[in-house]
Amino acid sequence: MKYEQGESFALHMDAVDPLNAYRSRFYMPKRKNGDEVLYFCGNSLGLQPRSVSTVMERELTDWATLAVEGHFKENDAWITYHDALGASMAEIVGAKPEETVVMNTLTVNLHLMMVSFYRPTAQRFKILMEYSPFPSDTYAVRSQVAFHGYDPNEAIIELKPEDGSVLVATEAIEALLEKEGDSIALVMLGGVNYYTGQVYDMKRITDTAHKMGCIVGFDLAHGAGNVLLKLHDWNVDFAVWCTYKYLNAGPGAVAACFVHERHGRNSELPRFAGWWGHNKERRFLMENRFNPIEGADGWQLSNPPILALTGLKASLEIFAQTTMETLVQKSRLLTGYLEFLLDRLNNNAISIITPRAPEQRGCQLSIRVKGSDKSLFNRICAQGVIADWREPDAIRVAPVPLYNSFHDVYRFINVLQSVLSSKDKE
Repeated sequence: MKYEQGESFALHMDAVDPLNAYRSRFYMPKRKNGDEVLYFCGNSLGLQPRSVSTVMERELTDWATLAVEGHFKENDAWITYHDALGASMAEIVGAKPEETVVMNTLTVNLHLMMVSFYRPTAQRFKILMEYSPFPSDTYAVRSQVAFHGYDPNEAIIELKPEDGSVLVATEAIEALLEKEGDSIALVMLGGVNYYTGQVYDMKRITDTAHKMGCIVGFDLAHGAGNVLLKLHDWNVDFAVWCTYKYLNAGPGAVAACFVHERHGRNSELPRFAGWWGHNKERRFLMENRFNPIEGADGWQLSNPPILALTGLKASLEIFAQTTMETLVQKSRLLTGYLEFLLDRLNNNAISIITPRAPEQRGCQLSIRVKGSDKSLFNRICAQGVIADWREPDAIRVAPVPLYNSFHDVYRFINVLQSVLSSKDKE
């Protein structure tokens, strides 16, 4: 794509964008003067689909009029409500329907997966993690290691970039696995680093780790709904993700996880059990011996919160009308356009720490501004931009293909340039 700097180019790209109409299916926040904000924070919280209220109202009405019989109603029976959501989710993450389940929240699911897949021994007890994962992952992993009686400072290996870089090369990950793999029980990485936006080569990492006898899991909080995933084909053992970012399910929404079918069919695999993971045909016989459902559903604990799932249902209905390939194609155009305009600001203070290669990133660019602090970010926000600041020095900007436009990107650059110019004059 040959990008151009003028506003007419942005307007033209929006006019020919096959996804342009999807923007109208979401509520865009507004400033006090009534103007829409420039929203680039879908990597923290996706926008609300306009259909959420309709979907939720339908379930509220059924609760009011049917009460307990709503579990068995003709359409969207509550007892099977999550099944269709899991099947739709499978399309997004490249899995079979029986390999995905919508349940709990992300960190809860991570703990449940580690019960099954972190089985340390005296010789193989270490966990390979990123050097800067989202803190909740660190808390969960360290607590699991300590629970098993190991010192987290000894049992956790952190991937660290080479000097002068914030990125970790795939070759470096492979080399570390080949060196330390005999002692590693679990590789637990974020598929997309939340700070830099780097997308790891999950297939290569999985292949190398499996050759060394390691189990592989990914936190896809920043990957699901953002990048192309082929979890089944890549032979990943398990994955977990939230649904309130790129999947637009609402604040604190119900999360999801993936368990490869080879594990889902293993009823002897250790797990924490709950009644909703019990054999569906015998669930209401109230048996005391746990008989897990085959597939990811067998890790469920409790019946799903129907009202909390309505946001996810509304969003997945939108995703079902397009494909991840189409979304990623626009994402790369949008993010490439943002990169192009940032480079042409001719400001030596600005650097992009996200990989330049499109296949190594999603729709997020993390920007550093030399010699600046959060005050610069606050000035941008005051001009009607909602982006994201991450300590110590990064502004994360995420043009989401479902609802962001090329004109949004163009206007953001104008705001940034204006703020930088006023700062230089101080």
